Amino acid sequence: MYGLVTTGITPDHFKKCVTSVWFLCALCLLAAVSGCRHNRASEKVPPPGTWADRLGFPPGKRVIIFHADDIGMCEEANEAVIPLLKRKEIQSAAAMPPCPAFEDAIEWAKANPDADIGLHLTLNSEMKSPRWGTVADPKSVPGLLTPEGVLWRRQSEVVEHATGDEIERELRAQIEKTLRMGYRPTHLDSHMGTVFGTADFLEVYLKLAEDYHIPAMVIHDPEAMEHFMKYVSLPPPTAAQKQLIADYSLPKLDNYLAIKSAKTYPEKKALFFETVRSLEPGLIEIIFHPQVKSERSESITASWQQRVWEAELFSDPEVQSFLDDERILLTNWKEIMQRFEKMKP
Repeated sequence: MYGLVTTGITPDHFKKCVTSVWFLCALCLLAAVSGCRHNRASEKVPPPGTWADRLGFPPGKRVIIFHADDIGMCEEANEAVIPLLKRKEIQSAAAMPPCPAFEDAIEWAKANPDADIGLHLTLNSEMKSPRWGTVADPKSVPGLLTPEGVLWRRQSEVVEHATGDEIERELRAQIEKTLRMGYRPTHLDSHMGTVFGTADFLEVYLKLAEDYHIPAMVIHDPEAMEHFMKYVSLPPPTAAQKQLIADYSLPKLDNYLAIKSAKTYPEKKALFFETVRSLEPGLIEIIFHPQVKSERSESITASWQQRVWEAELFSDPEVQSFLDDERILLTNWKEIMQRFEKMKP
């Protein structure tokens, strides 16, 4: 007490000071504990990485779907793709509902339920022959059709003439046709990327995917999405399109590429190897358009030689050995959705 008296501090004043100091210390301790809890929570829930990471694939891996487009377009496409699927040399394919060999492709899918067959939703008819029309009643989708009654050749013509309502009628008709045949497609994608032509078209595409709970091909990474739009000869995605993709609730790809054209088969194979080696980790789809050679190949499409080489590519032992050496993980849309469903709380 002597010290307190000589310094002019009364016992009551001393008690108040001690209480204030303890109160400030408690606040500091509480803040520190709160910060630690926040840091620990941040460590447990890291910022989302690639979609391959989100779906629980081993970290740092290139997880690839080798995907055949355009089955059902013609018999030559079906004859090329089905053996590759049977031998598991590719993982996935998508069929074109308006086309003449579509029913054959879906009947095969029904007889082979382990196969991963989606819908290559089709709003264009760009080939030399055959040309095709709509699945929906033509009177309900006049903007999708040329004066000759077939689908437009170019994406820009669809954008110019068709409405979002017409796009929805036609795409829904293509999905419903498949369901009526007794087959549920594993995924949806877009022939020539036409559904990415406007924000209205894209909104329809993603809405249908969510309505039917069938995943749609859409790319998570903005830079990869821009590359895709350039590949399909469309302008870069608008802010509205980017927001639609951000809000889309089903799985997305991290990257999407096509097999490059070449002047010879060895060059094409070398370009394919170069593409795979350049890939960053993530969930990636690489598309190609296989077709067997026939007497009418040249009358179907000017790209027939590239397509014939692409049919050869995945049955090439050197390609299969290369993929083993690169430690590529292979997947398909069935596995993607199985993993996605397990993510749900």
